[in-house]
Amino acid sequence: MTTSFSAKRLAVATVLGLAVLGLARMSFANDAGLVADAKHTITVFKKTEPGIEKFFHNSAGYVVFPGIGKGGLGVGGAHGTGVLFVKGAPAGKVKLTQVTVGAQIGGEEFSEVIFFESPAGVAELKQGKTSFAAQASAVALKSGAAATAKYASGVVVFTATKEGLMAEASIGGQKFSYEPLSK
Repeated sequence: MTTSFSAKRLAVATVLGLAVLGLARMSFANDAGLVADAKHTITVFKKTEPGIEKFFHNSAGYVVFPGIGKGGLGVGGAHGTGVLFVKGAPAGKVKLTQVTVGAQIGGEEFSEVIFFESPAGVAELKQGKTSFAAQASAVALKSGAAATAKYASGVVVFTATKEGLMAEASIGGQKFSYEPLSK
């Protein structure tokens, strides 16, 4: 029994270690690089799904995460840094941290855009009051997806897998922190 438990702990440590290495790859040297990567992600999302333009145009604000690294084996985590845009202009840096527990194995990198329906939602994000309990419902980015996407509790989330493979049936939560961009 002890050997099996030790093997499982080693496997979890290995997967999480690989996830941390992936996250290190996604760190940005400066805010300008992060903003440029976020703008590129917006271009890719609009090209893949032209209907998403209405969310960029009509939302009170949106956060663009160019790359979120996620990994797990029983216990998992995800982390990414994105940019909050208000009225189309970059306003601040947002960090996402997620912890999950449940049936899961693998690792992946994905992009995510979170649209806020009202200025109150943007204000809550800036105050650190935004979090998603369990697995927030997200729309997979593909042509035609925006036509049926609707705000739920003031947000709508679009995701696009960049690389990797992850199978999961887990619960957890996402927590966000905000800081203004350096001038």
